[in-house]
Amino acid sequence: MEITTMKLADLVKPEKNVRIHTEQQLKEFQRSVKMFGQIRPIVIDENNIILAGNGLYDTLVAMGKETADVYRYDNLTENQKKKLMIADNKIFSLGIENLETLNSILEDLQGDLDIPGFDEEILRQMVSEAEEITDKISEYGTLDDRQIQNIKENAEKKEQQIQRTEPEQELAPQPAVPSQQDSEGNNEETTEARKFVTCPNCGEKIWL
Repeated sequence: MEITTMKLADLVKPEKNVRIHTEQQLKEFQRSVKMFGQIRPIVIDENNIILAGNGLYDTLVAMGKETADVYRYDNLTENQKKKLMIADNKIFSLGIENLETLNSILEDLQGDLDIPGFDEEILRQMVSEAEEITDKISEYGTLDDRQIQNIKENAEKKEQQIQRTEPEQELAPQPAVPSQQDSEGNNEETTEARKFVTCPNCGEKIWL
């Protein structure tokens, strides 16, 4: 692959972009460029339209950079260009992080946790909570501030509902079990309610 250097002013953003770049992602892009430089080229077609690397392009422009490393495709059909744009965004998302290895590498860093893509203080807390680090790291960075706030609000609502429901469940009346005495009393009342006639000769009750 032949990579060349071009002026950012000569590159053209596509009318439609498959990937939506959040403010947080662009911020982490800048941290990465400052720390490592441009580690992958921006992919363009023969008309200098960006096929892959729009987020990187926005980052370099925001940082005041004038040039970028690019790779140009000159022989793609319009359908192939569209497929490349979709594939570039989707294939990466299909991968699964080896969290066991990631945890091990984080431990090897021995506290040097200034890593683009993560908040250093939050990462430090996650590493200190070894039992929960795997789940937290796998979810980190996938939600924006609004989504995080919605999740917190929904969690609070659920907690309030649980707190309101639990006392009701504890105070729910249990079905009464009639005692033997009550049973006998009920029998007597039932017996007294039965109809009878009195014998005219002996005065004895004859139950009907």
